Amino acid sequence: MEYVLLLAIVVVFLVFKDRPIMVLEFKDGELIKTKGQVPTGFQIACRDIAHKTPFSGRVKVYKTRFVTKLDFSKNIPNKIKQRIKNVFPHNIPTSKRGKRA
Repeated sequence: MEYVLLLAIVVVFLVFKDRPIMVLEFKDGELIKTKGQVPTGFQIACRDIAHKTPFSGRVKVYKTRFVTKLDFSKNIPNKIKQRIKNVFPHNIPTSKRGKRA
């Protein structure tokens, strides 16, 4: 009986775990932390946006089968969100795709 309960907890953990492909953290207009393979142009553009209009928060990028989605923390202003969306490269190369001969 304990095994079933333990298995259910593990399955719930794996299903609901937060798995973004990249994370950018900003604090007072500075890019302090990146996680994942962030394209260089996108990182430079985000750093410039944060330098011109300082803000603090976190930007997460999720990739599903068909869509790449940006998720912003609540304390990022709407104008900044739109500027980051405008510089976001929609074609992010992933290592999971197979190569054609």
